[in-house]
Amino acid sequence: MGSLPLPPHEEEAEKKIDQDTINQDDLLALFKSQQKYLNHFFHHLDLAKTLAFTHTLLNAAGTIFFTGVGKSGFVANKISQTLVSLGVKSSFLSPLDALHGDIGSLSSSSDILVFLSKSGNTEELLRLVPCARAKGAYLVAVTSAEGSLLGGVCDMEVHLPLERELCPFDLAPVTSTAIQMVFGDTVAVAIMGARKLTKEQYAANHPAGRIGKSLIFKVKDVMKKQEELPVCREGDLIMDQLVELTSKGCGCLLVIDDEYHLIGTFTDGDLRRTLKASGEGIFKLTVGDMCNRSPRTISPDAMAAEAMQKMESPPSPVQFLPVISQENILIGIVTLHGLVSAGL
Repeated sequence: MGSLPLPPHEEEAEKKIDQDTINQDDLLALFKSQQKYLNHFFHHLDLAKTLAFTHTLLNAAGTIFFTGVGKSGFVANKISQTLVSLGVKSSFLSPLDALHGDIGSLSSSSDILVFLSKSGNTEELLRLVPCARAKGAYLVAVTSAEGSLLGGVCDMEVHLPLERELCPFDLAPVTSTAIQMVFGDTVAVAIMGARKLTKEQYAANHPAGRIGKSLIFKVKDVMKKQEELPVCREGDLIMDQLVELTSKGCGCLLVIDDEYHLIGTFTDGDLRRTLKASGEGIFKLTVGDMCNRSPRTISPDAMAAEAMQKMESPPSPVQFLPVISQENILIGIVTLHGLVSAGL
């Protein structure tokens, strides 16, 4: 039996769903259009004026404030936060709150206030100009409209060339904001290079994130040590060390001599393989008979991220690394679980 025809209202709904879908070709065309508009920005940007703007920020003796309204305000805030993460004194100034007391943050003529605006004619920003100028701040307009009112009343104007918005009505700020973000973050990276910011300095500004942890944490900061170590002697019987092997949560035994020199490692995987190959003979075997005498090791002063890379390196990944001194004395153990728990 054939399917029954849909009621008229459901048929219309089905047609509407078909009309509302978007296919891969449509999406590709949008990305290509956005690429074209961004390329227009890159090809027409005044690099001399951009360089002057970059030097102005680089040489700022005070705080660099950014302000904007709507979507430009979000971008202004983001650019400011990028600079802060690089160790640059910067802050976002809400144009509305500034007119109700927050303009007190502008404290001297050494401060810079950057206005981000697509049109350059935003009323809220224009009202802020005389107040900021009275505080002695240096004013910069960054707009996509040449000859704007904002550009005319600021000390410096930077034009961000905009062919049009990707929006079919040329209204929604989806290309202009992308341009603002690219411009601001690229200038920030230029300042980063000029200030010769090191990885360690950058990490110091990101202590809680994965970036900071990977650049700050050393093996000695995340390793287990002393009573936490599953140690044994090479003459110990394997079956006598099962509690030590399983109770410390490392999945291995660290085989040492009387001076605590590392001789090798014996893992729970080694236990399974030995049991399969030797059967009841395992009761007579010592840890030294079956241990790996050439394990991967690491120094306590190595970066924790390096330990992670060493664990994952060929020929096969491992779950732990014994931590030893230059004299091959066992100091600790770093585990994959420990690195993951530390946020690495």
